[in-house]
Amino acid sequence: MPLLECSHLALGYPGRPLTDDLSFTLDAGQCLCILGVNGSGKSTLVRTLLHLQPPLGGTIRLGNDLSPKDIGYLPQQTAVQRDFPATVQEVVLSGFIGHLGWRCFYGRKEKDMARRQMSRLGLDGLEKQSFRELSGGQRQRVLLARALCAARRLLLLDEPTAGLDPAMQAEMYRLVQSLCQEDRMGIIMVSHDLHEAVGHATHILLMGPKPFWGSREAYQAMSSDNRFSGTKEV
Repeated sequence: MPLLECSHLALGYPGRPLTDDLSFTLDAGQCLCILGVNGSGKSTLVRTLLHLQPPLGGTIRLGNDLSPKDIGYLPQQTAVQRDFPATVQEVVLSGFIGHLGWRCFYGRKEKDMARRQMSRLGLDGLEKQSFRELSGGQRQRVLLARALCAARRLLLLDEPTAGLDPAMQAEMYRLVQSLCQEDRMGIIMVSHDLHEAVGHATHILLMGPKPFWGSREAYQAMSSDNRFSGTKEV
């Protein structure tokens, strides 16, 4: 079974539907890029996949014994996040909160995994650094390390390169590609960066009145046909 299977989803709010009959799957090692204009339902889909908002219809199924708490989530950066009064280590460890159960404290297993994720993302030596004092690229890597601590096999990244300089954007895409190809994680990435995001995705979900889901190659062929016919590409 796929890591994620969505069948005939209807998204939106009572009396204000955004899209309906949305179906797609995500397997291990795949990167699904979600595209669409503002108001097309991207943010609503993210909240629905995280089980923060119920769909108006349809079903969402998680495979491999996954539950919503096993989805690692990298949110868009906000001013509140940038000024969060915690150390790098504290932010990364907070990714385990949903897995602690009755325990009130992090154990050796969580601390060791947090150290491994921080080291992997080039955060060695910053454990005690204040999160608010980091650069934008460093903060994004800290939040990705936090998401990896929460994730078992599935990551949801909401605009992961927004506000980053070109060098850090390239580094973030390299990390995403490594997680897919080497760790065999399933990744869902919301993006406005059409060219770069599509270039690193295996599949595309284009939100709108008539959603498209398919391989990157199928999306590129469709986009080429639209340009040829004079249809405006989203």
